Amino acid sequence: MEKPTIVSAEEWQSARDELLKAEKELTRAQDALAARRRRLPMVKFADGYVFDTPAGPKTLLDLFEGRGQLVVYQFMDNGPDHYCPGCTKFTDNIPATAPASLAERGITWVNVSNMPLAQIEAYKALRGWTVPFVSSHGTSFADDCGAGPGFMFSVFLRDGEDVYRTYGTTSRGVDRLVFEHSILDLTPYGRQEDWEDSPPGWPQRPTYG
Repeated sequence: MEKPTIVSAEEWQSARDELLKAEKELTRAQDALAARRRRLPMVKFADGYVFDTPAGPKTLLDLFEGRGQLVVYQFMDNGPDHYCPGCTKFTDNIPATAPASLAERGITWVNVSNMPLAQIEAYKALRGWTVPFVSSHGTSFADDCGAGPGFMFSVFLRDGEDVYRTYGTTSRGVDRLVFEHSILDLTPYGRQEDWEDSPPGWPQRPTYG
């Protein structure tokens, strides 16, 4: 396995300082992007869905649990015997304390899937997940969010009894939320996946291999 070039402490610090300039530029760009995101308009969202939950049927408004904001991760439904590896990794990476921490900021987190609730509950138990997870089986919720049969991260805001959608992202927009990826991207070998731009000889494997 190849390794990074060995240099003096002074040479390393010089290279690190150059990279820090790029990191600061990216941070400023991300701050500016977040500011634009906060200024997005919103669209009114129907509340006619009935979600199957461990506590019984609930509406979209019910999922807010009285808070002002709701974030939803839409977990793919790959049939009764298969589970999306990417959605599984994403949910594995949700810290157990995240829902409570977000609740303190007025935000409710919930995973939603078109899988039947019994299938969700069985998979939750198998993976040891504690994150809130409900079923949208039989509803058009995933289609109406634009997720269709895929995965998506959506953000909702409530104003009294009215619900609005303010944001949605998928693909790499969801990828950047994964804790594991944030740490791996700081390491010399990165995620060790074959799509990455890495030096020759760096360990790589298929993304879901």
